[in-house]
Amino acid sequence: MARDEKLKERWEVLVNKLSNQFAEGDDLDLDGIIYLIGVQELGQIHRKFKKDEKLDLMHIAICRLLEPYGYYEFEFYDDDGWPHYKVNEQLPSLKAGEQSVLMKEAIVNYFLTSSYIQ
Repeated sequence: MARDEKLKERWEVLVNKLSNQFAEGDDLDLDGIIYLIGVQELGQIHRKFKKDEKLDLMHIAICRLLEPYGYYEFEFYDDDGWPHYKVNEQLPSLKAGEQSVLMKEAIVNYFLTSSYIQ
């Protein structure tokens, strides 16, 4: 099976599984899944977040997702338990579709590594 087909198949399985678990069956979009990863990475699952904290959660997720690609590196947790990353390499200029594919691939790999999907 071609790499892109396998990614598409795994993405659909992941979206269905996460949507059923967290969105009462409504399909989560890319941003929603990134937000969930941010909450997971922060580890403060049962609290309400302010609007700016939600953006910070998405940033945490993006850093964590792109860390295996060498773009970010974990540095430390601050006193409130928030992870901080440093930029190792600037992301290349990508078209919107290419950005989406990169993020979907990174998300699928994240959930494959945690054995949430196969």
